[in-house]
Amino acid sequence: MTAEGFLEGRRLQMARGVLLQCIMGGYPPARFYGSDDGDLALVPDPAQIHRLPWSRQPRALAICDADELSGESSALSTRGQLKAVIARYAARGLAPVVATELEFFVFAPNPDPTQPFQPPLGLDGRREEGHSAFSVSSNNGLRPFFSEVYECMAALGLPRDTFMHEMGVSQFEINLLHGDALLLADQTFLFKHLLKEVALKHGLTVVCMAKPLAHTPGSSMHIHQSIVEIGSGRNVFSDQHGQPTATFRHFIGGQQAGMADFTALFAPNVNSYQRLCHPFASPNNACWSEDNRAAGLRIPASSPVARRVENRLPGADANPYLAIAASLAAGLHGIENELEPSAAIQGEFVVPDNLSLPCTLHAALERLKRSQLAMELFGKEFIEGYIASKTMELTSFFDEITPWERRVLAAQA
Repeated sequence: MTAEGFLEGRRLQMARGVLLQCIMGGYPPARFYGSDDGDLALVPDPAQIHRLPWSRQPRALAICDADELSGESSALSTRGQLKAVIARYAARGLAPVVATELEFFVFAPNPDPTQPFQPPLGLDGRREEGHSAFSVSSNNGLRPFFSEVYECMAALGLPRDTFMHEMGVSQFEINLLHGDALLLADQTFLFKHLLKEVALKHGLTVVCMAKPLAHTPGSSMHIHQSIVEIGSGRNVFSDQHGQPTATFRHFIGGQQAGMADFTALFAPNVNSYQRLCHPFASPNNACWSEDNRAAGLRIPASSPVARRVENRLPGADANPYLAIAASLAAGLHGIENELEPSAAIQGEFVVPDNLSLPCTLHAALERLKRSQLAMELFGKEFIEGYIASKTMELTSFFDEITPWERRVLAAQA
């Protein structure tokens, strides 16, 4: 909308169904968002109004809450769902603290989607071939791109911890500084938007798919979680002697109890499971461990004040609001019901059947459909609408025949 209209406080309204629009652009039946498809109000968060530094024409972006016209948060809003989870913690005098690690690929333009992604041409005229993990070399020619990314992050108030070249070809990772859960979800959303916009300016393509390249590690969005007392700021995962508390155990127990039911929320696309079925550092399980990257729930080595639980299941393609909400809601469920976790695992291990997770989008949606826990924590309207939208996307995928099928199966008798 115009700056004048925004500053006058003009209300922006949008059809409820837009919150369930699938990634191809279509909508599930109207019964999932109200047969009248009435309006929602988009209410800007005053703390999340940003001038876009990469835009030549003056533009701003405002992150909004989607509220019903009667004033309450829409049940279909993922940001609203996260705020509701945070409010449940606050009612117990607690506040979740979160940090996200986001991996992504930087590719050359890919105008033909039937062709694989390729890294950009380096300064030596060659394309990276996968030997640059954790390298400080600038041969890939991306320094001007990253310099503008850093400048734009500073302009948007996005504090960064570390950037690094990851294991994949032309794959990188950023660690955002830990803080308030809603703030980190906003920052993760803004960062992904910033990446894609700045890349276009530099003739590049940033891809946040979970698995854009075969035979290459996928991209995750690990979520680090701790819980503090409101007021004192004390980490309730550690006692005065620095030892793990019962609250810490119960939080892990809740994570384990919800992980299989919520897999479709952490891994929302067909491609998400390409990352998880090749589980190098992408564990598709609900096991937990002290500093073992093969576990879906990892306890990083840290001091007692920084004791936290890392959920390693979500991919870079996950909605940060929904993934953080689902992870924190599962942990709170464990705290409220004093759930005990399984025994921790170390070293190489075999995943027990009760801690295995769905390995396809179809299986994950079927599990979510049967989940009473999901209905209880997120509401029937949201879960049924989410499943309806994702089922449309899955059906669209099955409407196409892949190159593998043509290449391998066409010659079969």
